[in-house]
Amino acid sequence: MNNNILTAKSLTVGYSVHGKQNIVLENLNLCLEEGKLTCLFGANGTGKSTLLRTLCGVQPPLAGCVSLHDIADIKDLSRSELAKIISIVNTDYTSVGALTVDEVVSIGRYPYTGFFGVLSRKDKQAVKNAISSVGMNDYTSRHIATLSDGERQKVMIARALAQDTRIIILDEPTSFLDAASRIETLSLLKTLASKNGKAILVSTHDISQALAIADNLWLISANRQFFSGSASEIIKARTPLEALFYGRNVSFDPARLDFISKDIFP
Repeated sequence: MNNNILTAKSLTVGYSVHGKQNIVLENLNLCLEEGKLTCLFGANGTGKSTLLRTLCGVQPPLAGCVSLHDIADIKDLSRSELAKIISIVNTDYTSVGALTVDEVVSIGRYPYTGFFGVLSRKDKQAVKNAISSVGMNDYTSRHIATLSDGERQKVMIARALAQDTRIIILDEPTSFLDAASRIETLSLLKTLASKNGKAILVSTHDISQALAIADNLWLISANRQFFSGSASEIIKARTPLEALFYGRNVSFDPARLDFISKDIFP
């Protein structure tokens, strides 16, 4: 049975400036599966964020297409239609610091509330359920600015859950978190994918934890080659992981599921 909810075929991503194409990644063929956590790896500057923006319809592809269930090309969907299918979690909290947890999570219901944003009983229940799913029941009246980074990230994930989409895309959600919060966040996303049947895509530099927990992996190598497969397949092959930081003084250690310095561990 095909559980792919999002598929990209012959996809080229990048920018058009004054009619000239600046290609970042090209000829990608990939898919997101319902109920699976997919982690995206790549060094800074290899095109991870550009790829994510293209997959969620924020940025148009230079070539190829991104489709949902191999039926609808996302370029043919309106913003409101896409907002009911794909939710996005970024690491920027500056615009919501003065809002409470309940207010921020309620923003996730806006695709369903109409122009005035009035929450129905169903909307309020969805917000309550989302907050409960991330373990933030005791924080509903707290302002975002008073929370720790880990708590704020849980709130942003709850907002995506309240949006009730089948796909959730997160761009480096663990960037500013401590070690315990990074583990908790990725574990939460794994649980939400498997229990709620959502397709969750996470861009992360937390390679060791992601390798241990992800269902599928996407890798962008130092020379912008794209690799994809199950976590076990990628780890067994090793070549895609070694290609991540090719030319750097590090190597992949399968025993640690992490990269180590060649100077310290020759």
